[in-house]
Amino acid sequence: MKRSLCLALLLPAALLADEGMWLFNAVPKDQLSARFKFTPSQDLLDHLRLSSVRFGGGSGSFVSPQGLIFTNHHVASRCIQNVSSKEHNYMRDGFYAASPDAELKCPGLEVQVLLDISDVTSRINAAVTAKPDSADAAQQRRAAMSATEKECVAAHGGACNVVTLYSGALYHLYQYRKYTDVRLVFAPEEAIAFFGGDPDNFTYPRYDLDITFLRAYENGKPAATPHHLAWSKTGVKDGELALISGHPGSTDRFITLAQFAYMRDVSYPRTLRMLGSIIKSLKQYGAVSPENKRLARDKLFGAENSFKVRDGEFKGLNNPAFFSEKKQLEDKLRAAIAANPQAAQEVGPAFDEIAGAYSAWRSQSSEYLLESGAALCDLFSIARNLVRLSQEKAKPNDQRLREFSDAALPSLQLRLFSSAPITPALEALMLQKYFEMISAELSADHPLVKQILAGRTPAEAAAAYVNSSKLTDVAERQRLASDPAALAASQDGMIQLVRLIDPAARAIRKVYDDRLDAVERAAASRIARARFTLYGASAYPDATGTLRFSFGAVKNYRDAQNEPVPSMVDFAGMYRHATGEEPFKLPQRWLDSKPALKLATPFNFVTTADIIGGNSGSPTVNTRGEVIGIVFDSNYEAMHNRFIYGMANERSVHVASQGIAEALGKVYKANRILSELGL
Repeated sequence: MKRSLCLALLLPAALLADEGMWLFNAVPKDQLSARFKFTPSQDLLDHLRLSSVRFGGGSGSFVSPQGLIFTNHHVASRCIQNVSSKEHNYMRDGFYAASPDAELKCPGLEVQVLLDISDVTSRINAAVTAKPDSADAAQQRRAAMSATEKECVAAHGGACNVVTLYSGALYHLYQYRKYTDVRLVFAPEEAIAFFGGDPDNFTYPRYDLDITFLRAYENGKPAATPHHLAWSKTGVKDGELALISGHPGSTDRFITLAQFAYMRDVSYPRTLRMLGSIIKSLKQYGAVSPENKRLARDKLFGAENSFKVRDGEFKGLNNPAFFSEKKQLEDKLRAAIAANPQAAQEVGPAFDEIAGAYSAWRSQSSEYLLESGAALCDLFSIARNLVRLSQEKAKPNDQRLREFSDAALPSLQLRLFSSAPITPALEALMLQKYFEMISAELSADHPLVKQILAGRTPAEAAAAYVNSSKLTDVAERQRLASDPAALAASQDGMIQLVRLIDPAARAIRKVYDDRLDAVERAAASRIARARFTLYGASAYPDATGTLRFSFGAVKNYRDAQNEPVPSMVDFAGMYRHATGEEPFKLPQRWLDSKPALKLATPFNFVTTADIIGGNSGSPTVNTRGEVIGIVFDSNYEAMHNRFIYGMANERSVHVASQGIAEALGKVYKANRILSELGL
């Protein structure tokens, strides 16, 4: 851990490095000017924002006026998997639509573009009349957010979301344009998109063509996208400034010591146990046949990727020096607050309130698995959404769970009625792992666990619930969603399972919302406002899955053995790295195309830019706003960036625009895409 960099949590001066996932309406122009002698114009920032695309859990960008979207292969993998079949395995073989009518629609996929940001803090705060850390205040706050979003959608269409910033010190309304007809245009083989597989994941040097091209449609025609990023004719250069526009998922750089301790002692160990068990079972499932391997691929990739991230972060949390430094920093912050009467009055006992809330939650946290634990089982998610949709729609908008608000319903229903294929045997395996998890974490003697299993093994119970369900049929989902009486009378196995679990799940969610989240939000927002009092707006907010601006230099580094690591690697290095055995086996077309390639072409590169999960697919542009690459990873040294930014040997990893163009032209003969990119 680079403990000197921890001062970024306390001292604004430390932000003179390349740190920060900045709001687009608060880009640190002075910081950029001081470090790189570059000040982005508002026109450039607006163009970059309007060219950026938000996926669920990822990022992308428009790169042509005809709706062509540029993102990562792993961001688009669910689409690639869903349009594949046993006969047409596009994950294995790649895909290229040589003509417009060959582009394949991605079921259930929605992408969004951020049109406008407005500050609604005063409105949200004015709606809260109860004691700030009470359950009533939390409900008033949620109601105000839902009402604000509903009005926005009614006035502008698209999608609207109230974003909580600085732990509730600010609330911004984000207005989006959305596209629900998105089609696959090009994807390379997974063997080159994820070359090196899990062993190379989160490492560098790296040799991956982790790219995909999709297209947004409106009214059956390619969408008109006047804001799109031009492709650089010169490509990335060593030492140059790179700008990044993407949707980082979440960071925890400004949480308290009590929150850190909870993550270290409770949440991370539980998550790692769960993921380790799932990975083992998915590998066993995939080893049965090539078709099983194809079907399990998406879930396995997600689980392995998450495990590696969480494991790296967990090592940071358990580093005694890191935790000691975190304590020193919090002590310094408390001292600075105490020395400032205005800040001290603002904060009050906020640190102790957060510590108390987390102390009380520890003994109840395992029960929250009833609300959150079955996410990998698609059938369970569908069944729960159907049951809750019927219940929540009967309530006024301001009293619903946030994910069932009027503003959120169109996107929820798009996913709920998606025609994406579902494999019952795989769903049963995922449900089995969930049952095993709650048996272990809640105990096999827990009354609800005993009801769920009813004397059966987790595998037997899971198979019984899945095999007695018809929810793989979209028409059945639509029938139940449109007829509350039919839903109430349904004997569908997965619906019955949800009815069994949901009362306890809703109850523990209410405990979480009222006794942990409400207290945490109220107390943390007071600490955040005190930080404003002390340091102004020189500190950026933690990531929230919404659009952010980052920057950094294309820069080499030294590894843990103090060996130099280059800022860029080329195709020649990739061929040297290949062994002919998975996961270092190149697709045949890459072996055949080797004589035609310029082997010195930059392929992957690294920058000091500040990123986190969710930034995958973010466009990497130069100071003219031209694409020089795409974010797809970070190195292992940067795993602690969730908690602390570093730039000594921590790097974000990108695919170079030159390598992409070279591959499209000489390996894939994708001339239609090259022409559309202006190449």
